Amino acid sequence: MTPLRVVVDLKLPPDVMDLMRSSAPNCDWNFVDPAGSSLASAENPLSTADVAFGQPDPGAIATAQRLKWIHVSSSGITKYDSPEFRALVTERRIQVTNSAGVYSEPCAVHALSFILAQARRLPAAIGSRVAGGTETWQALRNSSSILRGETIVIVGFGAIGRRLAELLKGLGMRIVACRRRSTGDEGLPTVPFERWDVALREAEHVMNILPDAPGTRHYFNRSRLFAMKPGAIFYNIGRGTTVDQDALFDALQQGHLGAAWLDVTEPEPLPDGHILWTAPNCYITPHTAGGHPNELRQLTQYFLENLNRFLEGRPLLDRVM
Repeated sequence: MTPLRVVVDLKLPPDVMDLMRSSAPNCDWNFVDPAGSSLASAENPLSTADVAFGQPDPGAIATAQRLKWIHVSSSGITKYDSPEFRALVTERRIQVTNSAGVYSEPCAVHALSFILAQARRLPAAIGSRVAGGTETWQALRNSSSILRGETIVIVGFGAIGRRLAELLKGLGMRIVACRRRSTGDEGLPTVPFERWDVALREAEHVMNILPDAPGTRHYFNRSRLFAMKPGAIFYNIGRGTTVDQDALFDALQQGHLGAAWLDVTEPEPLPDGHILWTAPNCYITPHTAGGHPNELRQLTQYFLENLNRFLEGRPLLDRVM
């Protein structure tokens, strides 16, 4: 029997490559340095591949006649999310999965840290050196929230949103999921797309986890940002392209929004002099939400779990196409 040929276009350390070989010794492993030759070149390694793991060039997949499954090494699938690509993999019966399960936990924890830091007024409190008993000290204490009873709307309720909701439940918040189509297993109030604007107007906290897609670009535009409840807190751990950043600056500058916490921006990193660096109550982390110890090893182990499922004919985790 011809061994299953797996092409990996990620830069991996030797110990991780050894892990893959030892976990599936009957596979024919081909590790391609993504900084080397393009997978769309004449020497396309995908042309004889059964499985691709990493970030294969969409253009190279059209000539990969043996390809049966693509496992994308990120949570986002922007470069594959086109009608042409979807039609191609549907016609060829190629399964496509992503790595959302790897990043849901760290991203949810990062989002939770944003919420708690805002609620407890950490940016104002840390290093303030305010004297106990003063009016400033008392105001800081009085403005610190315990979140109970406050409403948070999670826009884009996938794996990250679901895990965040689990973490938030113990805080007594009212959690609302916004997703285009309910699957019935959300376990909390779920708002369909046509009523998202209503939900946004009622929330003290708006958590944006929308992916980058043609239909999500600048979804959070000027009208939506200014329609939110005065003093609402806006968070973005989805993609920077989903927010009109000029409008976000104005909403903060004019005091309509209470604060913004961003792990993603457009572009990344923001250049020196960008208006968001000077926006009041705007806190930015450099797209680190998905980070955690042994990230590459965990990403690989997740792929290997899916590889076992593929070999055994079982449903794949995180299938997106």
